Amino acid sequence: MIHVTDNTRRVAIIGGGITGLSAAFYLQEQAKLHHYPLEIVLLEGSHRLGGKLQTLRKDGFIIERGPDSFIDRNHTVLDLATKLGIDHDLVQTANAKTYIAVNNKELQPVPKNTILGIPTQIKPFMASNLVSWSGKVRATADWILPPSRIDGDQSLGKFMRRRFGEEFVQNLIEPFLSGVFSGDIDELSLQATLPTLLQYEQETGSVMRGMRRELTSMDPRTFTEEHNAFSVQTFTNGMDIIVDALADAFNGQLMKGVRVQSIKKSNDRVCLALNNKSKLLVDGVVIATPHQAAQKLFSEQQLLQDLKSIPSNTVASVSMIFKDETLPEFDGTDVYMSRNSDYSLTSVTNETMKFPHIAPKGYTLLNCYIGRTGDAAIVELSDSEIEKTVIEDLKQLSGVTEQPVETVVSRWKDSMPQYTIGHIDRIKHAKKELYEAFPTVRLAGNSYEGISLPKCIEQGMKSAEELLDELFK
Repeated sequence: MIHVTDNTRRVAIIGGGITGLSAAFYLQEQAKLHHYPLEIVLLEGSHRLGGKLQTLRKDGFIIERGPDSFIDRNHTVLDLATKLGIDHDLVQTANAKTYIAVNNKELQPVPKNTILGIPTQIKPFMASNLVSWSGKVRATADWILPPSRIDGDQSLGKFMRRRFGEEFVQNLIEPFLSGVFSGDIDELSLQATLPTLLQYEQETGSVMRGMRRELTSMDPRTFTEEHNAFSVQTFTNGMDIIVDALADAFNGQLMKGVRVQSIKKSNDRVCLALNNKSKLLVDGVVIATPHQAAQKLFSEQQLLQDLKSIPSNTVASVSMIFKDETLPEFDGTDVYMSRNSDYSLTSVTNETMKFPHIAPKGYTLLNCYIGRTGDAAIVELSDSEIEKTVIEDLKQLSGVTEQPVETVVSRWKDSMPQYTIGHIDRIKHAKKELYEAFPTVRLAGNSYEGISLPKCIEQGMKSAEELLDELFK
C-alpha cells in the first residue's frame, strides 16, 4: 500500500482521456497557485493517453480516428491551449457548406443562416428545395405557436415536431442532430442536449426568433454567415496535440496499464484496489472513465445503479484517401443523411476542403461515419466489408467510382453515451448518492454533462475545483 505524509493530500484521477488530463492540469495549477500540499496520481488502464483523441500521421496526411474538430463558443479550448502554449496551433475551417441527402435524391444545400437545421431568416429557407411548400408553411408556425406547457423532460424529436412539423424535422433537423449526437432524436432528452431551444421558446415565444436574437448578439468569430456555420477549429498537427501538451505539463505520478478494480472507504480516506494486486490510499478521486466502468467500481456498495440505464451507441469512422482527379467536383464540406434514405452512412465530411493542410496537394481525405441507434451490426463487419459498403454509398451519393488510395477504419464500441429522457435527473441522483457515500469522489466525462471537447474539459476542471474545495476548505 502506498502512503503519503500527514500534511499532504493525494488525489487519484482515474482515466487519462481529455477529461482526466484536464482535471489533472487544473489540480496542479491551483495547487501551485494556492500552495496546496497536493500529490496527483493519474491512472490509465491502457498504454496510451487521450481516450478518443487519436491522430494518425502518415505520408503527410493527418487522419483523425476520433473527433476531428470542435466548436469553442466559450473559448474553453482556447484558454487551455493558451496556458499550454499551443494556442498558435489552432486553426479555423477554411470552408463550410452543408448538404442533406433526402429520399436518395439529389443533394440539397442547407439554407444560409441556419443553425443545427433551424433557420433564422425566412427568405433563404423559403427558397430551399429541402422542404415542400406545405412543409415550409407548417415550419413557420413556430413564429406563432404558444410555448410548451409540458412539465418535466421531453424528447428532442417531440419538441421539434411540435414547433416545426414532421416534414421539416425529417428532412432538415433530424439529419443534423442525429449526426451531432449519434442518436435518435425521439429518444434523446431536450433538457440534456439542447436546453437553450426550450429557453428560446419560453422567453421569445419562438425557437427561430430566439435563435435569431442570439445570432445577432453573437461574437462574429463564432458564427460566420459566409460559411453558414459555427466556427469549427482543429489543431494544425492533429487533435491529439492537446493530449501531448497536457501530458508534458503533468508532473505528478503517471501509471499506464493500471486499472482500478474497486473503490472502498478506509477510515476517512479512499482505497483503490488495482489490477496489479496493490492498493492506493488517497484523499480524493476524480473518475473520468465511461459510465459503464465508473459504475463497476462500486458494485459491492450497489452505488450508481442509475448509470446502468444510460445507453451507448457503437459507431465507426471510415477515413478514405482519394486522388483529386478520381473524385467528381463537389463544393460541399459536410453531407448528412436523412433517416428516410437507404444509406448506411450517417454523414460524410470532406476534411481536406475544411482543413487543406491535413493532406498533400492532389489528394482528398474523406471521413465517412456509420452506425445508427439500434444498428450496430454494420460496425461489426470486417474492414473490407465496411469499405465496400461505404464505397457503394459514395457511388450512389456523388458518383464516386474509383477505389480509395488508402482506407482507415476506426471502431468505437459502446462509446457514444445517449442522453435519453430523464438524463439530467439520473445524473443528479447518481452524483448526490456518490457524494453522500464518498464526499471526496467526483464523476466527470462525456457520459454526464456534454460530449464535446470543450464540455469534457469543463467537466474535468469543475470536478477538480469541487474536490479542492472539499479537501482544503
